[in-house]
Amino acid sequence: MSPLILAALALLPIAVVGIFLVGLRWPASRAMPLTYVTAALLAWFVWKVPGARVAAATVDGLVIALTLMYIIFGAILLLNTLRESGALGVIRRGFMDITPDRRVQAILVAWFFGAFIEGAAGFGTPAAVCVPLLVGLGFPAMAAVVSGMIIQSTPVSFGGVGTPILIGVNKGLFGDEAVARFAEQAGHAAWSDFLGAIGLKVATLHFAAGTFIPLFVVCVLTRFFGKNRSIAEGLALWPFALFAAFAMTVPYLAAARFLGPEFPSLLGAPIGLAIVVFAARRGFLLPPREESWDFEPRETWPAEWNGRFEIATEEAAAAPSLSLVRAWSPYLLVAAMLVATRVKWLPLGVWLKSVTLEIPSLFGTDISPKIEPLYLPGSIFIVASLATAVLHRLPASGLRRAWSRSFRTVIVASVALVFTVPMVRVFIESSGGAAGYPKMPIALAEGVSQLAGQAWPLFAPFIGGMGAFVAGSNTVSNMMFSLFQFGVGTRIGVDPSWIVALQAVGGAAGNVICVHNVVAASATVGLLGREGLVIRKTLLVFFYYALTAGALGYAIVWSGTKGWLNAGSMLAAAILLAIGLVILRSRADR
Repeated sequence: MSPLILAALALLPIAVVGIFLVGLRWPASRAMPLTYVTAALLAWFVWKVPGARVAAATVDGLVIALTLMYIIFGAILLLNTLRESGALGVIRRGFMDITPDRRVQAILVAWFFGAFIEGAAGFGTPAAVCVPLLVGLGFPAMAAVVSGMIIQSTPVSFGGVGTPILIGVNKGLFGDEAVARFAEQAGHAAWSDFLGAIGLKVATLHFAAGTFIPLFVVCVLTRFFGKNRSIAEGLALWPFALFAAFAMTVPYLAAARFLGPEFPSLLGAPIGLAIVVFAARRGFLLPPREESWDFEPRETWPAEWNGRFEIATEEAAAAPSLSLVRAWSPYLLVAAMLVATRVKWLPLGVWLKSVTLEIPSLFGTDISPKIEPLYLPGSIFIVASLATAVLHRLPASGLRRAWSRSFRTVIVASVALVFTVPMVRVFIESSGGAAGYPKMPIALAEGVSQLAGQAWPLFAPFIGGMGAFVAGSNTVSNMMFSLFQFGVGTRIGVDPSWIVALQAVGGAAGNVICVHNVVAASATVGLLGREGLVIRKTLLVFFYYALTAGALGYAIVWSGTKGWLNAGSMLAAAILLAIGLVILRSRADR
């Protein structure tokens, strides 16, 4: 079978997601079973994967879905506990003291706090923390989910203390003779130096593309959730949004340059947060408080904005005995535990990971589902919730209500996840069939590479994004495609390490539209059945990010032979000019 036909077949499961979930707005609980069946039939009848392997991949997906539900439960439990103790009211009041402007609150919580949690834990944890917190502050559930998903871009390549680079790219490239020879010729005496160099390239591309992410967040809020449905109200905050972007990305880039892939998100976010909170308290680059932007009253919100888990302001009334520090202490505890269990030089993470539940060689295949229950963020959330009950002197009846509500929310979320993640695993584990075809993601990428030719740098981030869209993980996308991307870079005669960097950046951007990340984030606030509506709002951000990174990558890798004035640099300039013109026009219309 020709590579192009094989690529078209491999595209079918993704096309089903696009048509039914995004196009026809089916809920994930209906669309994803259809997608799973499509992937399973392709694996069985076209790729001729043994039934035992399809079944093993399905069970592996169910195990991963169980871990996601555990994380969701922990995140919801923590928020419900804060709700019962009155801490949410204190946190809400603390944000109002900084600024009542919802646009700024979204930047502080999603962009900065979310990026820090991403740097510490990864694995979709930022959405599990930030989305419920935004709802607790009074955001519509859908606005909170969209904001939480959009920021799952710039910090993701260095999430989980550098996991997408140190594990994803590392495992994807390590052991290949051509890669080792290239690294040695490039002057990298140690393999870790080579990974650090790729990490710096990744951070450079993110530094450029991530500049406008806070502005995208506020523009999406005002365009889709404001009274006037006006993008201009978001663009009005452009000086502050750019200031907030650089406050994070400058130390982020410096950390990549001087410290390595573990630290850009982990350090850039808190440094930026401290700078921006200090500035916001003094009104720097902000409109007067009386001109602050807010949502319309809750009773006017369309039904599709609301989740089953909504916290009315009166329900989150501040407990008079709680200080702001005590109210925030559960989230500070979560952050501290995530860092303590993820940094390599502390033994706690190794001890927690030693408790493992594994099914080796499931159904006689090389697939071995595994859970590390104590290491999962869900366990950290549960510990923080119990500590909150003690610290905030929550009665036993309040804790029982928090557990009951949390269980009910997770049960509703499980329907979509039990089909979404198994589809992903069948798609990825489709190698080893009697047909002899490469696994579906690689078959799709090879088809695209045949069509792209020397323009491949423009397409490389989209392949990385496709991998993350399907797998729900930048790390998995990098493991699947890094060696393939390196090989394409070598074949077209450019620096292949830049092509790998484009893969990593695209893989990060793909998290913005990843189906099971959207399902998981939506589940934390009970916003299920509207996943397609969320992806419709985040799809433009993904295309902006991947296209910007691709244009810059093209400009860089072909600058030596085509000069700096090439198709990539002109496309990047056109993107920047378009954004500038939109900002100027919005100012003229006000």
